[in-house]
Amino acid sequence: MATLTSARRLVVKIGSALLVDRDTGLLRSDWLNSLAQDVAWLKGQGTDVILVSSGSIALGRGVLGLPMATLPLEKSQAAAAVGQIRLARAYEEALTPHQITTAQVLVTLEDSENRRRYLNSRATLKTLLNLGVVPIVNENDTVATDEIRYGDNDRLAAQIAVTVGADQLILLSDVDGFYSGNPSEDSSATRFEKIDRITPEIEAMAGDAGSGLSKGGMKTKLMAAKMATAGGCTMAITEGSVLNPLKMLENGASSTWFAATLDPHAARKRWISAMKPRGEITVDDGAANALANGKSLLPAGILEVTGDFGRGDPVAVLDPNARRLAQGISRYTAQEADAIKGRKSSEIEATLGYPGRAALIHRDDLAL
Repeated sequence: MATLTSARRLVVKIGSALLVDRDTGLLRSDWLNSLAQDVAWLKGQGTDVILVSSGSIALGRGVLGLPMATLPLEKSQAAAAVGQIRLARAYEEALTPHQITTAQVLVTLEDSENRRRYLNSRATLKTLLNLGVVPIVNENDTVATDEIRYGDNDRLAAQIAVTVGADQLILLSDVDGFYSGNPSEDSSATRFEKIDRITPEIEAMAGDAGSGLSKGGMKTKLMAAKMATAGGCTMAITEGSVLNPLKMLENGASSTWFAATLDPHAARKRWISAMKPRGEITVDDGAANALANGKSLLPAGILEVTGDFGRGDPVAVLDPNARRLAQGISRYTAQEADAIKGRKSSEIEATLGYPGRAALIHRDDLAL
């Protein structure tokens, strides 16, 4: 079974029912402080940690005195606006004693479906992690409508895990794993220790039961597992309401682990390779050798740019003899790439009139 300390990068999803007391609408401060201890422990092991946290609407609902019943969109957004600032402050206050800096990152479904926004989100999250920050991610409920919503943070957490190339995704839930049936209704239901492949039979076992404060049921968790494992990320479902839930999981608490078929790096390369290129970039021999040695593609090594592609689009990379070397995600449009071809990275701002990224295709976005 996987161990948390073996993860290079870990995403943890926290549901509203774990963070907010359903009777009082108040933050469960003792629980949050214990989670902060777990995060500090993992950071001390050298693990990057991202928290995907629900709770803004639940907190705002309590502050505004709104009923527990389903709220209309405008009241949900108002509750999120009030609750989000309290949620961010709560995480900051819990993690600051451990000398951990936090950042608030609010996203919508559009941020992953639009390639430019996806690249921006990915770059921001990776930069925060490189700076030692723990990002606190939530859906931007104050502006999101049904058309641009994930609708639950299980799938959002899976998307974030795939975006940043996480090794593991942990869903802290109100159940201790995936069962063959609803254990509250079926006494014969059994918990799976590990699921190597999500079959139609496994999918048929998922129910829709959720808690009063959270939107996700087991079906959304299974959808998250499919997304995460396809992206090379191992996922676990475990009981989250206990104190120090991550330490408890590491020490053998009941859970279900979903196995990834690839590592995150290989899964991303496969995804890039499968995309249809929107253009071609021909490089010189020096750049071709650099790519073969795992380097990024810099503008200086580019001989020719063809096609009409945008930032975030896939492009084929060719050697001087028009042989295909690789495929990657461009950080520039075709027009920008043509303007900076053959130039040093230090000349990009003077050429384009604004600062740009040093690499035209970063090595993480390049599949040989």
